[in-house]
Amino acid sequence: MKVSMPRRSPRFALRTALVLGAIALATMVATTAARAASNPDVQAVQELLANGRPQEALQRLDARSGPLVLAGTSVDAAAAELRFLRGVALMDLNRDAEALAWFERMAQDHPALPDPHNNIALLHVRAGRLEPARRALETALRNDPSFRVARANLGLVHLMLAVQAWDQVVASGPADPLLVRRLEGARALLATPAAR
Repeated sequence: MKVSMPRRSPRFALRTALVLGAIALATMVATTAARAASNPDVQAVQELLANGRPQEALQRLDARSGPLVLAGTSVDAAAAELRFLRGVALMDLNRDAEALAWFERMAQDHPALPDPHNNIALLHVRAGRLEPARRALETALRNDPSFRVARANLGLVHLMLAVQAWDQVVASGPADPLLVRRLEGARALLATPAAR
């Protein structure tokens, strides 16, 4: 059952797809930040990720001169983009614990950025942790109320929470037929692949 959760940002543009059940993540990377886009390192890493080569992207990032771990709020756009892309590469490699730690550190260093919180939520959903995912998306939306993708992702997480709650009701005894129809409808919505 595949649910597409695209995400965008004026700082980092990345589309992700979330799969419920055997949760997996696919990413397609593009950028709208002019400074970051003109950086050859950013472009090369984006191309590697877009072509399904996250290990090579990670190797390029790790071999890069200059720190990816930044402190403070004055951030070079290209350095921030590279730091974000390192987390994406870790996600693509299914190194979720590392990716989560990476995005959490980025969120600590730059608490106003909504993007790391969105990806933290995706990682929590992939691990079946819906409440922390909901909280991360709410933080992303506090940081940027116009972040449409985070809002859509929050809607999906709420739907997943509803399915989880309704499953518990159905499992606990005879269920109201209306509730069963709602549960089936919600599952069908989650199973519908989103258009790219």
